[in-house]
Amino acid sequence: MAATTHINPDSLHRNPAFSHAVRVPAGFDTIYVGGQNGTGSDGEVVGPGIGEQTRQALENVRACLEAAGAQLTDVVNGTILCVDGVDVQEGFAASGEVWPQGAEPPAITVAIVSGLAAPGALVEIEAVAVVPAT
Repeated sequence: MAATTHINPDSLHRNPAFSHAVRVPAGFDTIYVGGQNGTGSDGEVVGPGIGEQTRQALENVRACLEAAGAQLTDVVNGTILCVDGVDVQEGFAASGEVWPQGAEPPAITVAIVSGLAAPGALVEIEAVAVVPAT
């Protein structure tokens, strides 16, 4: 999606995992994906670890986006909630296995929380994507 602009000012540090800002011009539809946990199609939380749950949560985000006519590379903003005590770096590594290689990363916020609504969930990911208006 070449029409968006990923902004990383020279005065701020660079990180390949996220962009500091993303500019979306007029003429785009916005898709909001509510928080996705690492749950399978049966509604049960997968695997015991943050890595497995992060991969599944991103696959769930991908499924929502595809149902709306978008893909992961259309995500411009995301929020990642991690339960206190998990290895956030393990979650980031797992996300790198799902996120399309070479794609511009979205602007993100990561927050550590005391718990999530789904019992056993260690991570929850929400996303905002944009696609050209139809």
